[in-house]
Amino acid sequence: MADIRQHLSSALDQLSQSTRAKFGHILSELTHITNHNTNHEEIKIENFIGYSTVPVGLAGPLQIHGLDRDNSTTCAPMATTEAALIASCCRGCKAINQSGGVRFHVFSEGMSRAPVFRFQEPNDAIAFVQGLPELEAAIIQQAESTSRRARLKALTPHIIGSEVHLHFDYTCGDAAGQNMVTIATQRVCEWMMEPSRRVRFKISDVQVEGNMSSDKKPSWGSVRTPRGVQVMAWASISETACEAVFGCTAETLYVSKQRLEAGAIRNGMHGNNVNTANILAAIFIAAGQDAASVAEASWSHTVVEYDRPNRCLKASVYFPSLPVGTVGGGTSYPTQQEALQIMKCTGTGGKHRLAGIVASFALALDLSTAAALGNNTFSQSHQRLARPTQVDVPSTVKL
Repeated sequence: MADIRQHLSSALDQLSQSTRAKFGHILSELTHITNHNTNHEEIKIENFIGYSTVPVGLAGPLQIHGLDRDNSTTCAPMATTEAALIASCCRGCKAINQSGGVRFHVFSEGMSRAPVFRFQEPNDAIAFVQGLPELEAAIIQQAESTSRRARLKALTPHIIGSEVHLHFDYTCGDAAGQNMVTIATQRVCEWMMEPSRRVRFKISDVQVEGNMSSDKKPSWGSVRTPRGVQVMAWASISETACEAVFGCTAETLYVSKQRLEAGAIRNGMHGNNVNTANILAAIFIAAGQDAASVAEASWSHTVVEYDRPNRCLKASVYFPSLPVGTVGGGTSYPTQQEALQIMKCTGTGGKHRLAGIVASFALALDLSTAAALGNNTFSQSHQRLARPTQVDVPSTVKL
């Protein structure tokens, strides 16, 4: 009974004194957001008032080769308010399963921060860059002293006028590492600004970030150099699976994707995919990832090839930068821990597994959506699942 009384206690009593004082006039009108029994001291955000509940559904099962020795199937929890998203992803999973499953490969990984060092003249900036090789060992030592996981892989200088944007590239173990690399890089900046080095290199000022890391922003920099996990997933879809699951031929699916690619080129689209960001956002929210990092992860390249002799479709999706992690940040909350457990992404090595799962389910959704566009059931599917009481949908629509 004590637990029940605690759960039903006033929402305002569960919040910090400063939050109650500042926002009490707003909170008194709320019933859903503030209905929780969480100790505010356990939450890592400011002015905590409660939760915005997002529906979570399971997509799958999907057979992903390489995750387990027995190649067992995997489900992915997805937090979304968009009807039809999970149904479409499940349909893509079904077609992939009937065709032998999906594989993925992790190529590389990294997490970056790019401070700016300011000088009086370009000559001083050039001299600073020329002196970096002799400082590199000490810089690595300073950066890595702040964390047991952060390891500095590379330093890449960019001279812009009288400033040097110095790109730091780290690995961060199973953490995504955005905060980790900020702290590590800040330590290096402070070390560089100590009097002896500041005078020697004529450094006027330093700023820990100058936008060369593309933190939470799409850029070609994150396509060239991974900010997160660089991963590709691929599968072959048989003619039988296309017709039975998607309701179209493999050639129809291929033509649909080619049309989408042509439109993307003319439109100057960043990347070339159908709707992979749907999977990124849904799994990121469910599994405690930084949702804003969908911006830099959104570049992906879905490729389809039609094998005419065998009448099947070869498909792949490539993500150069998937900023994911399985320790730290939002992954520590109980709900998000359960989501990671569903995907068996807790423990050592979970980060690469999570990246592979995200890429594999993104491929499933892209194939299903391209098929729905190709056989003109895209709108009807959304009408049936999102607006069932308002629109009559022909019974021939396949979901």
